[in-house]
Amino acid sequence: MQAMIQIRQKPALLGIEAGLGEYSMRQPRASLSISTTPGQFNIQHTNPRLTVDQSRAWAAYNGGPPLEMNQRIYSGIREIFLQGIAHRVEQGNRIAAIHQPGNTIAEVYGRDTGIPPLPEFRGPASVDNVDIRFDITPIQIEYREGTTDIQAQANPPEVEYHRGKLNIYMRQYQSVEIIPPELDTQI
Repeated sequence: MQAMIQIRQKPALLGIEAGLGEYSMRQPRASLSISTTPGQFNIQHTNPRLTVDQSRAWAAYNGGPPLEMNQRIYSGIREIFLQGIAHRVEQGNRIAAIHQPGNTIAEVYGRDTGIPPLPEFRGPASVDNVDIRFDITPIQIEYREGTTDIQAQANPPEVEYHRGKLNIYMRQYQSVEIIPPELDTQI
């Protein structure tokens, strides 16, 4: 019989204990910056204006201002003067026609005792002598639009990782065992 060598081998065994890691995530809110400019109204208006011109009415009542009254009298005297000349010419023509009955000096000049009237110093009377004017200016409205400015800044997420437990150890060391055959020591 032949003797055989026996080799026994044990592999190495590693032991690993691992726990799961943990993530921690946090997202801060975005940073906002808001600024506003309010809208603005600008309203401009002037009060309505009432204008009453009654100068022609006063001229019809009492002659008006002295300068205007004197101008009316002066322009009327010229007319009265021309009428007076025409009247004297007519009287002279009647006296010249002595052959007609009733054209005696006493009859022509004797009945002419009236003093010519003064010209009308007042203005013409009318319903429309008072002028009324009402001026309204339109309201001017200006609107300046307001603005809103929004600035947003996103903050990045904060991620943290917490490692789990990791334990590596030798459960069994490797070994090689060589067993020699038994020798017969008897000789």
